Amino acid sequence: MRWIAFFWVCLAVGGCGTKYQDMGFTGGVAAQQMTADTWRIQARGNAYTNSATVQDYVLLKAAETTQAAGGTHFQIISAADASRTSTVVTPGTSNTTFVGNQAVTTTSPGSVDTVIRPGQDVYVRVLKLPPGPTPQGVYSATEIVQFVGSRVERPK
Repeated sequence: MRWIAFFWVCLAVGGCGTKYQDMGFTGGVAAQQMTADTWRIQARGNAYTNSATVQDYVLLKAAETTQAAGGTHFQIISAADASRTSTVVTPGTSNTTFVGNQAVTTTSPGSVDTVIRPGQDVYVRVLKLPPGPTPQGVYSATEIVQFVGSRVERPK
């Protein structure tokens, strides 16, 4: 019952999914420079964030990091799923009421829920390419910011 109340409170507040923000208690994104042209991008969501959203966060942060580093494109060197799974167990309850010499028992079963908090760790190489055809496996930072950035929800 508490989970249902928590769910409705989250909806009333405007959604509980992790926003595109610096890494914090509820998740977010971070970029750390590993070498002169290589960066580690991390994104974490909470239980109300879907995995596609976390993937968008990784791509957008990689594109923004590429542009800030003076690059035009980036290449994904490696990627790893950093999702975390946990189980929430809610115990059942039984209430017995007596009416005269008759007992009535009402039982509510417990529940076991699996909670998935999606995450991604990606290493990218920042590239500065001349105008022209883009090599396979290379992403344009400008295009990612344009297309992915338009659908990413940012804190207000």
